[in-house]
Amino acid sequence: MAMKPSNNIWIRRQQCPCGDWKCYIQYEGDDLGSVSSQYVKSETTPSSSSSEAVFTPYVGQIFKTDDDAFEYYSNFARKNGFSIRKARSTESQNLGIYRRDFVCYRSGFNQPRKKANVEHPRERKSVRCGCDAKLYLTKEIVDGVMQWYVSQFSNVHNHELLEDDQVRLLPAYRKIQEVDQERILLLSKAGFPVNRIVKVLELEKGVQPGQLPFIEKDVRNFVRTCKKTVQESDALLNEKRENDLLELLEACKAMTGRDPDFVYDYTLDENEKVENIAWSFGDSICAYTIFGDVVAFDTTYRSVTYGLLLGVWFGIDNHGKAIFLGCVLLQDESSHSFAWALQAFMRFMRGRHPQTILTDIDSGLRDAIARELPNTKHVLCIWHILSKISSWFSLPLGSQYENFKPEFDMLSQLESVEDFEHQWNILVARFGLVSDKHIALLYSYRASWTFSYIRSYFLARTLTAEFSLSLESFLKRILNGQTCLQVFFEQVSIAANLENRTREGMQYMHVKTGMPLEEHARNILTPYAFNVLQHEIVLSLQYATTEMANGSYLVRHYKKLDGECLVIWMPDDEQIHCSCKEFEHSGILCRHSLRVLVVKNYFQLPEKYFLLRWRVESSLVSVDDQNAQISSDDCAQAFHSLTASLLTESLISKDRFNYVHSELTSLLEHVRNMPVINEYAANAAANNISES
Repeated sequence: MAMKPSNNIWIRRQQCPCGDWKCYIQYEGDDLGSVSSQYVKSETTPSSSSSEAVFTPYVGQIFKTDDDAFEYYSNFARKNGFSIRKARSTESQNLGIYRRDFVCYRSGFNQPRKKANVEHPRERKSVRCGCDAKLYLTKEIVDGVMQWYVSQFSNVHNHELLEDDQVRLLPAYRKIQEVDQERILLLSKAGFPVNRIVKVLELEKGVQPGQLPFIEKDVRNFVRTCKKTVQESDALLNEKRENDLLELLEACKAMTGRDPDFVYDYTLDENEKVENIAWSFGDSICAYTIFGDVVAFDTTYRSVTYGLLLGVWFGIDNHGKAIFLGCVLLQDESSHSFAWALQAFMRFMRGRHPQTILTDIDSGLRDAIARELPNTKHVLCIWHILSKISSWFSLPLGSQYENFKPEFDMLSQLESVEDFEHQWNILVARFGLVSDKHIALLYSYRASWTFSYIRSYFLARTLTAEFSLSLESFLKRILNGQTCLQVFFEQVSIAANLENRTREGMQYMHVKTGMPLEEHARNILTPYAFNVLQHEIVLSLQYATTEMANGSYLVRHYKKLDGECLVIWMPDDEQIHCSCKEFEHSGILCRHSLRVLVVKNYFQLPEKYFLLRWRVESSLVSVDDQNAQISSDDCAQAFHSLTASLLTESLISKDRFNYVHSELTSLLEHVRNMPVINEYAANAAANNISES
């Protein structure tokens, strides 16, 4: 059976970063595509329906399609110890196929075959014994709707029915799922014999020998079929890869005509064929001048068709959204290839190194960054680590995993290095993971992913869930199944185009505290950055300050919900430093520093604490109406006046209050259901107010 031709489908890299080629990562909820296969998809396996009640079929039973009927009868057969097969079908000119016969797998008798001209021919015993169990379907049209009904049914068998542990071994129920196919092929390429492959799968799945949903013979047939198919198609795939890479190179050359600032670079192998290729757009290079302080380098996907590793560079803009900075396709995952990719990216960005780079766990990439970006802080994305925790620990820990996961999450967020080291040892000992290779891997990388170690690294809020979702949204737009690299290149250029970005309107930002420094910040920061700072301003009101002898301050929550922070204030050059390191981490002042500034009677934050990257003026998409904020303010003031009067009048009596509450609830629901006409409706509203 030949394999389906694979589109240029992108899948997550499944090789585990622990370095053990026998270990791999299985991602949950990954909907960006998977390997094509000649075996059935997981949703067609009977296991999905086996938990549902399947009653005995009966004459007159109606099904929408013959496939529905076959699945129903197959589930019934499995529960009763046999399997079925499709037999005769009858066709007419008007109705097409109007009858389907499904029979027991032991129905009929094998016809005697002509013996091969060999000295000792093999005598194979047939399983067919003339069993009369059957289900016949007939098609009919009722009120213009086509349906199938059971015209004959018999459940009388002339052979012994099998128990559940035996019926699962019938050929009809032995299915190799896609994730197992990928694992089998990986082990086969590594030289494992079939019997060893089966043992490895049993160990990884934690099942007893012989309890897999398929047998060694199925694995052997699958490997043989794949090897034959690969041998036949390797030459075609190599030719397609070479041609598509050449087309991609031509597309890059053509792009220089449309975008004068577009840049690209590539390498050739020993046969003068395109090996690696990287590119970036003019808008991306311009964006890097403002937002190049922190770069995320995503290398989690590779192409099934071409065997190419995809690397995408992202930044975070002043609205907290992921912005495309560059792209690279690599033939392998070696340190040498990663080094070339980093060199190319630095050339694109005119030699300016980022302060911090975020990546997945990869020893080759780690070595390349240490060599090429020696002054750049290297941080591992926490969401990449958390996505691997289940694959690493759910099987060895079993039922204890549910207790391990929240403790691990809490451990990763500890602020003190000493606390982390102490709690880590307790966690490892408690769950018996002292000799676990993945625990050892995480500990060796601890200085790159735990908050206690990276709290002073500048990350510009790239570790937030919002940024992670924004990055994944971009990847989903470009990683749809394509048939060639040129189409992929066009997808990237469309997604990266700043003109296609949703414009961040200058929406009204409500002041919560009325503090002058909050009013001042609102006029400088983007809505995203202001909301973050505003949250800290509101929380700062819950903190008390104690001045120390040297002019520094101890700041603590009035309920002592968290530990004390030491804030150092230097009045000569208006510098403020907090032991929580939040400003160094995100570029936005923390609640502790803000509390001290309020105590020092500051009505505006010092200019140096409004980083250029968070200011409105740094937006990549210009705002047409410069008066949008002013108009929003006018509109808000008018509403505040009305609501203040309404509140005063409604508190006079209970009847007034109930009436106002009911009407406002109805009005709010009505406004929420109204369509949004444009971004600057507040401007028009303010004009109407002034006219009235």
